[in-house]
Amino acid sequence: MCISRIVNSELVYRVLRSCSNSGIESFRFFNWVRTQHPQYEPTTVEFEELLKILAKTRHWETMWKVAHQMKTQKLPISSSVFFIIEHYGKNGLIDQAVELFNKCKNFNCTQTTEIHNSLLFALCEVKNFQGAYALVRRMMKEAQSFLEEMSQKGFNPPVRGRDLLIDGLLNAGYLESAKGLVRKMTKEGFVCDVTTFNTLSEAICEWGEIDFCIALYHDVCRLGLCPDIDTYKIMITATSKIGKIDEAFSVLYRLIEDGNKPFPSLYAPILKGLFRNGRFDDAFSFLVI
Repeated sequence: MCISRIVNSELVYRVLRSCSNSGIESFRFFNWVRTQHPQYEPTTVEFEELLKILAKTRHWETMWKVAHQMKTQKLPISSSVFFIIEHYGKNGLIDQAVELFNKCKNFNCTQTTEIHNSLLFALCEVKNFQGAYALVRRMMKEAQSFLEEMSQKGFNPPVRGRDLLIDGLLNAGYLESAKGLVRKMTKEGFVCDVTTFNTLSEAICEWGEIDFCIALYHDVCRLGLCPDIDTYKIMITATSKIGKIDEAFSVLYRLIEDGNKPFPSLYAPILKGLFRNGRFDDAFSFLVI
């Protein structure tokens, strides 16, 4: 069988995917295919996969050569931009990340929520939280009218950008800044995702600010957060630890009402809390339920 007959977009894409850790080799293969098999016309899919490989392997100069080839052929690179920005951030190249973000229009690429989030990720990677917070404020300001339109149509606006910033602040140890951002979000009617809330709750409880955590839990639940089993476990443990047993029971009952089945590690903190507060009869009654 003549190999020229089987060289197509799918084959090239699969070869590139299998060589995703070899940037220059992937680039050479791509050029070889185009030279030796002129009937093959690369699509956006193969080009963007090659861009991602070169970004991942930090071959920036070669990556931009490929990007400019795409621009010459009027092929979009929109689905690769966020990936490239994130990898600039991972490698500490924040100036390049910001430059690419600002030059999106040069590549006929709209600054989507995904691309904004990739820049937030890059800023957090290099601990530029002032820049990240400024970007969040800009996104929130630009989104106000759009938010109302989305809500009227029944859509929930994406808040992943703020979640990324909260995660970044927590990872860097800026608990008070993370708390401040969450306060601002809840006042404006936004709610972080459940994973971010759980991470924040654990950090707050470790610092002993359990009353704040309880208040935040009620606020986000009122705004529509759907707690998962980790949320319940964090809240039951925290409330039991400071003797707020009735609050712990309230969380436990909500867990059951949501269709979850309690397990021993959920009961244990409540029992310990009852014992610590001398409520032995209540503890016994709880055990025999």
